[in-house]
Amino acid sequence: MATPGCRGVSRLLEKLENSVKNGEYYEAHQMYRTLYFRYVGQKNYKDLKDMLYQGSILFLDANQKASGADLGLLLIDVLIKSEDKSTEIWCRKLSTLFAKIGTTYATERDSFLVQAVKWSSLGSSRGDPALHQYIAKVYWDELNYNQARHHYIHSQDGKNCAKLLIEFQMTKGFKCEIDLFVTQAVLQFLCLRNQITASQTFTTYTENHPTIKKAEPPYLLPLLNFLWFLLQALETKKLQTFAVLCEQYQKSLERDPCYLQYLDKIGQLFFGLKPPQPKKSGGLFGSLIDNFLEGLEDGSDDDDESARGNPAPSTSRQLLESADLD
Repeated sequence: MATPGCRGVSRLLEKLENSVKNGEYYEAHQMYRTLYFRYVGQKNYKDLKDMLYQGSILFLDANQKASGADLGLLLIDVLIKSEDKSTEIWCRKLSTLFAKIGTTYATERDSFLVQAVKWSSLGSSRGDPALHQYIAKVYWDELNYNQARHHYIHSQDGKNCAKLLIEFQMTKGFKCEIDLFVTQAVLQFLCLRNQITASQTFTTYTENHPTIKKAEPPYLLPLLNFLWFLLQALETKKLQTFAVLCEQYQKSLERDPCYLQYLDKIGQLFFGLKPPQPKKSGGLFGSLIDNFLEGLEDGSDDDDESARGNPAPSTSRQLLESADLD
């Protein structure tokens, strides 16, 4: 049997729902806010969370976007106050509210998203990947490809990220940018230490893009070959292979100046490279290669330590000759 407290909450919710349905929006909104302060004072967070969520849905479905968004913000405040850790259930519920707020009330919607990510960041500096995944799907449904892509990069959903990128490229991109769309995403995933999702994104993209339709090299587009070899190099952790790859594909990598910055970060995260020092000549790529070679000279690869009688190759080109990258 339901407890008296539960029956009381149910009657109250029914009364509030009827008020909204009868168009008494202002009165109902003020009542929700009053109950918010009362329940917070009592630390009755469980009932309050359910009440605010259902109330927000009622207002949003009645096209009372500002009131619905306000209750949504109060809900997030309660999630923070109750120190609830991010869960997939609440990530999904918050994304439902985010979708229902819609694009017309941009200010309220942006505030809601900022607070939702802040709450989900209690256990992660960038927010819960599940929340980002749900928010990305909302933006994708609205054909807001840029924002959808941004949130997929912070998720762990490589398959849907790749499918979005394919649609994005075919709808908004040029034919010459087929490889650029996936290259930037894969490198950004790696900069966020998300190697599994990076690999998943690359595989799904290359297997499903109508112009590529290939699971492994050789690809017609050099950057795709580069990404495939890079993902393999991450498994072996061999600095020489990384250095050779960056030198061999230098021309392709220079198509976007950001790539070299990403690769420098990847070198630090996965291959133990030191942050690059300013160089007087050679540009950013020259600094990057110099950094690779310094790492090689420092003997950072265990294989070099075990081959003490055999001098290491003196240049990246010699390394290329000994690497199976054809």
